[in-house]
Amino acid sequence: MWKKILCFILSLTMIFSITGCNREEKKKGEYQIYYLNMDRSKIVAEEYDSTGAEEEKLVEELLTKLQSAPDSSKLRQTIPADVKVNSFKQNGSYLYVDFSEEYMALKPEEEILIRAAIVKTLVQTSYSALVAFTINGEPLLAHDGTLVGSMHADSFVENPGKQINSSVETTLNLYFANKDGTKLVKETRDVHYSTNISMEKLVMEQLIEGPKKSGTMATVPSGTKLISVSVVDGVCYVNLSDSFKNNQNAEVNEEIVLYSIVNSLTELQGVTKVQISINGSTDGTLRYSYDLAKLYERNLEYIKED
Repeated sequence: MWKKILCFILSLTMIFSITGCNREEKKKGEYQIYYLNMDRSKIVAEEYDSTGAEEEKLVEELLTKLQSAPDSSKLRQTIPADVKVNSFKQNGSYLYVDFSEEYMALKPEEEILIRAAIVKTLVQTSYSALVAFTINGEPLLAHDGTLVGSMHADSFVENPGKQINSSVETTLNLYFANKDGTKLVKETRDVHYSTNISMEKLVMEQLIEGPKKSGTMATVPSGTKLISVSVVDGVCYVNLSDSFKNNQNAEVNEEIVLYSIVNSLTELQGVTKVQISINGSTDGTLRYSYDLAKLYERNLEYIKED
């Protein structure tokens, strides 16, 4: 009897031992820390075995690694020594990281790489799906004065350092209001853009710029600011300033304003639904009827046939 019990205990010990080994194997290399290469032309990942800390502590751990020298002598520390991480905080799916003012002194071609490395490192945790940078509490502005907004891993082209400031051309299908404001009119537009801008941001900037086709009207007020735009699991989250809601053209129907944005964004590969927020809030309605909290899919009902 005792022999059987002893064998059972030894078997359990072996099982737990094997399970423990498997867990350790899964944890090893679970995360990647992104660093800059020596000539600052691209970012390179190093595997990192975390301490297994809870999510908030894990973010702190990863930020510490980004502020430390990498193991490889062929790589550079991601966050320069003179740039301080003041704080970080989570708000929903957003992780806000606040830096000292020295961040703004970074050269543009180096800053985009550092930004990509930080974001790609931090979004690996379940603590954050989107990352936004602030400088002493103020939203980060790009060197051309535009708002950077929230970012995710796909916000950056692969090996972005090789394509800094390069320009490519694409064709967009945008939807604006007809002259009566009751239907959508498709406008096909060839656009030159920087490879460091996401396609979702490009679409929204073109909608804000307004139509070029005669007999059509803008659907987004010209004073509207694009605070952020990002895609997570096929949903495009568009965060606009309150000018979008307060300064709408009453001649354009509410549904035309909504589906001008939704249909334009869902033309992009990987976007199936759209949610619009005003200054980060999804409370209330777009104007009268359409709830901001809802996710909206493509709707062809309002498109005017050529």
